[in-house]
Amino acid sequence: MRTFLRITIGTPEQMEILFAKASGEFCRSRKGIDMRQSEIIRKTAETDICLSLLLDGTGRSSVNTGVGFLDHMLTLFAKHGRFDLDVVCKGDIEVDDHHSVEDIGICLGQAFAKALDEGRGIARYGDITLPMDEALLLAAVDLGGRSHLEYGLEIPTEKVGTFDTELVEEFFIAFVRNAKLNLHLLQFRGKNSHHIIEGAFKATARALAKAVAVQKDYADEIPSTKGVL
Repeated sequence: MRTFLRITIGTPEQMEILFAKASGEFCRSRKGIDMRQSEIIRKTAETDICLSLLLDGTGRSSVNTGVGFLDHMLTLFAKHGRFDLDVVCKGDIEVDDHHSVEDIGICLGQAFAKALDEGRGIARYGDITLPMDEALLLAAVDLGGRSHLEYGLEIPTEKVGTFDTELVEEFFIAFVRNAKLNLHLLQFRGKNSHHIIEGAFKATARALAKAVAVQKDYADEIPSTKGVL
């Protein structure tokens, strides 16, 4: 029987992040490959954010944004994209949630752009039509370096719980601009605001998972006739 000594540093959530990062370093050294990962730190007068992303993950997440509904969306985003995602945000939510939601969108977009680097070997394109109960959403992604959001969600209520639903569009605008990607997010059906938003985040994650996937036979190629994305 082997004996282990465990040293606890900080909160349980911080320990989870520490172990996850340590495991990532161990796996990278064992596999002999470069893991596509990034860390973004952004501090303004309105928000203080630390975000880390591993594209080739398992869907593990630790999310604490101060905005409960956004925590829920980012957790399922990580799960359905199989991205490992850690987010901590201290924002001026006593004012409202706008600054936190928008700035987290900025950081997540920057994290994707940084983790993808040149984009060698990626599929570049990904899409899915996804049902969420009565809601039916389509997400289509192009990682070609051109920022554009085609936002077609029609959310019937102004709030889901305490969350302002107009912030969904603000999040995706910030994300798309900073990730330098093209995202078409369309709604074919849907009456329940929660279902529509959740379906949009799940669909976006699954479309992104397809787009960032490395094609083994083209691993050294940039998927553009221009030679750059």
